[in-house]
Amino acid sequence: MKALAIDCRLVATTLESFLREELRSAGFERGLVGLSGGIDSAVTAALAARALGPANVTAVMMPYRTSSPDSEGHAKLLASQLNLPTRRVDISAMADGYLEAAKISAPVRRGNVMARCRMIVLYDLSVELGGLVLGTSNKTELLLGYTTQFGDAASAINPLGDLYKHQIVQLARYLNVPKQIVEKPPSADLYPGQTDENDLGFTYDQADRLLFYMIDERCGEDELLEMGFPVELVRRIAARIAAMQYKRVPPVIAKLSSRTINHDFRYLRDWGH
Repeated sequence: MKALAIDCRLVATTLESFLREELRSAGFERGLVGLSGGIDSAVTAALAARALGPANVTAVMMPYRTSSPDSEGHAKLLASQLNLPTRRVDISAMADGYLEAAKISAPVRRGNVMARCRMIVLYDLSVELGGLVLGTSNKTELLLGYTTQFGDAASAINPLGDLYKHQIVQLARYLNVPKQIVEKPPSADLYPGQTDENDLGFTYDQADRLLFYMIDERCGEDELLEMGFPVELVRRIAARIAAMQYKRVPPVIAKLSSRTINHDFRYLRDWGH
């Protein structure tokens, strides 16, 4: 998709500077990445290693008992290639303590619990290691709400949030992410055979092309239909973006005073440093 082509060298250089500057402005030199074996966390880890030096980036692997062995294998492959220090925390007992007590069987609920367990681990280790949690959610996922609030969507700094999935693939190849990771179907690894695209009901290629014209180019429905996008897809994605807005903003605070946080008490992110 020509419209989504990026200058990978320029993007990588920009994101490396972004990571260094944002970490240091907050008073940190180290970062942590939850390394799932997927392409998004691999790209974040590769960028962080280049920006901060491999010794300053800890790759944390957090398998559940039903996770695919390939996921951990690919995470280890990347960590070894980048020479990153690693931690492995099996979240099975942690997650099962709640899942079994609450008798939760629905895949979405189970996946959300696992995602939030992993974020508990990352944020606890961030205290031990004196680093910040680096995000792995891309622009496609954020717009579609294909993330877990306070789970995989949580981070202190996110270098990928303005890159569509198609652009993440380009950047991954530029950063020499192993092809086993780049070429496998994106999956949250919730159960055998699960894929992101099956969950969504459309492909990332379909979504990215439509999202680019809908969001970046601000094309309306009539223009999108003239371009050949199916009306059902246009309306489905537009409705999903609107419905998931609550995931993309801080919790709204009821205004009672003259200086309400996020309403009137607003400063630059690095204010105070």
